[in-house]
Amino acid sequence: MSTAAAPARPREVLADLLPATRLRDVALVLGGAALTGLAAQISVPVPGSPVPVTGQTFAALLVGTTLGASRGLASLVLYALAGLAGVPWFAGGTSGVSVSFGYIVGMMLASAAVGALARRGADRSVVRMAGTMLLGEAIIYAVGVPYLAHAAGMSPSAAIAAGLTPFLLGDALKAALAMGVMPTAWKLIGKR
Repeated sequence: MSTAAAPARPREVLADLLPATRLRDVALVLGGAALTGLAAQISVPVPGSPVPVTGQTFAALLVGTTLGASRGLASLVLYALAGLAGVPWFAGGTSGVSVSFGYIVGMMLASAAVGALARRGADRSVVRMAGTMLLGEAIIYAVGVPYLAHAAGMSPSAAIAAGLTPFLLGDALKAALAMGVMPTAWKLIGKR
């Protein structure tokens, strides 16, 4: 007698509720990249840090949870490649590689991770969404802070002081916003 269970069907992410076509997926990826680029223009310098506070991290995590892992990752890769090619949509209208480029690499990975968790229902409740956002932020910092230290010639403690500590309160606020937005969207649609 076999005890193997049928594989669980992955849950939908919000983007899956749109009619499935290749054009839909292309539009979602382009839209995710554009949203991230627009959110990066919300940029406030942080005294003593080469990294500004932006809306970019919030957008990257929202793109991942809304589009799912593969489309979210594709959006952030497109965002990064276009910025490297000269599109001025990194923080504050910049492009190319800077000391903060590690955060963009981290956003790519975080978008995929939170998208995979959303596919497992992590975007359906406030508590699960809190954990999802915290994991996404941790991934961004796990890549961004060491890159900052290397690129700017900072010690690890100086990179933490300049590239992590000043952003924790803002990231908590962004996470709280996402914790309200995503579960509410599912409730409005009528799916849990």
